[in-house]
Amino acid sequence: MPENVKETFAPATGPAGQRGSVPAPAALVAKVRTLAPTMTRSMQRVAEAVAGDPAGCAALTVTGLAERTGTSEATVVRTARLLGYPGYRDLRLALAGLAAQQQSGGSPAITTDIAVDDPIADVVAKLAYDEQQTLADTAAGLDTVQLGAAVTALAAARRTDVYGIGASGLVAQDLTQKLLRIGLIAHAPGDPHLAVTNAVQLRAGDVAVAITHSGSTGDVIEPLRVAFEHGATTVAITGRPDSPVTQYADHVLTTATSRETELRPAAMSSRTSQLLVVDCLFVGVAQRTYDTAGPALAASYEALAHRHGAPRARP
Repeated sequence: MPENVKETFAPATGPAGQRGSVPAPAALVAKVRTLAPTMTRSMQRVAEAVAGDPAGCAALTVTGLAERTGTSEATVVRTARLLGYPGYRDLRLALAGLAAQQQSGGSPAITTDIAVDDPIADVVAKLAYDEQQTLADTAAGLDTVQLGAAVTALAAARRTDVYGIGASGLVAQDLTQKLLRIGLIAHAPGDPHLAVTNAVQLRAGDVAVAITHSGSTGDVIEPLRVAFEHGATTVAITGRPDSPVTQYADHVLTTATSRETELRPAAMSSRTSQLLVVDCLFVGVAQRTYDTAGPALAASYEALAHRHGAPRARP
């Protein structure tokens, strides 16, 4: 591994497996959904147990949970750390909090499994619930320390490059257009070769953002690596916080996604959470740069008003 490649889950402070602040109880189920596909089978059993029965697991010692899941104490501790908690004690506290929250509210009566012969009204209801749950999971699991650091870098950037392919490419375009509307210099090259040649020009003071749900898209990782090696501040927006793209990211923003189905692949469901993160970044940057962002937004609205039938403001 190259000397300048970052360690996966390397924290600024605190134990391994933790980036920024400890996740809130509400984020636990979202973290399990996001990370379970990358876990070992024994760790999946622990994660599924705590997400499925937080009240029961909160009452167990580390030995008790290991016995219940047919694993070892070491596996339980590793799972707790992978979920973002320093140790099992912290996970138990989160489980107790989550159990209390669940007792105060009802369980949803809807499932997001969509069948080929579902009536369109059911499709609408299921997709609406799925989008809502995905957004809630992303918000609950988003590390605001990492988000704030990314906002700071973007607000001060000389130039920002955003990389994404396919559905993530659409999100990259969305972020770029938002930054342009507040007067910042931003690019979202759609051609992978152009992305790399653009990244070569980045330096300290520039920002590169990679958007990839899987975290393993080579055409996204390559320009981010080049930008990282040339000193730019790098940000990864991904559904897999232990994926290859994070090796070259100064800041990692984790997204949630619904369970993938035949009629709703990951590329569709992941876009919802990516757009939420992009909106959080944009609003944060607009707040930091409001003296210039406010007039820029007003000017861009005025320039397009006549195209939407709105009257121009009189001088």
